Amino acid sequence: MSEPLGITFAEHDRAGVVTLDRPARLNALTRDMFEALTANYRRWEPAAQIYGVVMESTHPKVFCSGGDLKVLNQLNHDGAVDEIREFYRSAYTHVWVLEKFIRPNVPLINGLAFGGGVGISLLGTHCIAGEGYRFAMPQVGIGFLPDIGGTYFLPRLFGWVGTYLALTGAEIGPADAHRLRLVSHYIPSAYFGVIKAALSDNHPIDRLLDGLHQDPGEGDLVRMTPAINRIFSAPTVEEILERLDAEPEGPFEDWAKKTAATLRQKSPTSLKIALQQMRRGKSLSLAEALKLEFRLASHLVTMPDFKEGIDAKIAGKGRGPKWTPETVAAVDDARIERLFETPVDGELELNEPA
Repeated sequence: MSEPLGITFAEHDRAGVVTLDRPARLNALTRDMFEALTANYRRWEPAAQIYGVVMESTHPKVFCSGGDLKVLNQLNHDGAVDEIREFYRSAYTHVWVLEKFIRPNVPLINGLAFGGGVGISLLGTHCIAGEGYRFAMPQVGIGFLPDIGGTYFLPRLFGWVGTYLALTGAEIGPADAHRLRLVSHYIPSAYFGVIKAALSDNHPIDRLLDGLHQDPGEGDLVRMTPAINRIFSAPTVEEILERLDAEPEGPFEDWAKKTAATLRQKSPTSLKIALQQMRRGKSLSLAEALKLEFRLASHLVTMPDFKEGIDAKIAGKGRGPKWTPETVAAVDDARIERLFETPVDGELELNEPA
């Protein structure tokens, strides 16, 4: 008997309803799930009876934990690189479909939204954070890159916060996410049913969401922003680490030490790639960013850090990754540049307007 898809699609009066329902795997996304998402959004867009789409999760603490690392790990060990590339093609294609979706699209997030979970929700016309909302782009920690649109949206956050989030994989809550405009509204999850019912009844959604929105307060990043901007504006990963190490005694000293230690646990190659993404991404369109991500992903899935990072993640805390090379200083910058510039077979194609 085949495993359930892990995602369901229904129509409740005027609303399309997407339900992430793979709780045992923390709603981790597979290629089949991405392809089903794309097919249903394309089906709903021209459907006159559909006013908008709501996305929800059956897991009480998780919206979506990202891509399914166990599946990717098995494909990697099987040498199925083409299958891995097709997983990422399906993911990035869906992000583009979301960008072009013209109807109200309202993810209701009251839990973790990491990596791919950000990608399937951020580009909705609205994005609702409940009290349990947690955002992170942790891909650098598995020898990969902050993808699924991260090249586009992270550099557009104010100051150098996007670079900080991309390199560290730091988690933030609803207050910081709202201030950064990663979510459109902060609404306690007790009202999520009201939102779903309103979409079903063809109720004007903007007025309702604005009325339900509450002040989430001040997040942790507000206090840290001056230090983040001063340190993560450095042109190289090496200099970012130097600035963290040189942070004088004062209010940011402990944060700098912890952040430096965090960066030194990440893949040195992925750190260098992520920083280049942040520097280049601000001038790229979303389509250009997704195409670049597919190129980079296609290269990275053939490199040792991707396999090592996922192996270590699945093994758990007792097994730290052994990166190749082991330090930022040992990374060949010319090779990093070539990853950005060297085309791959079957590059990502998107249906862009003429």
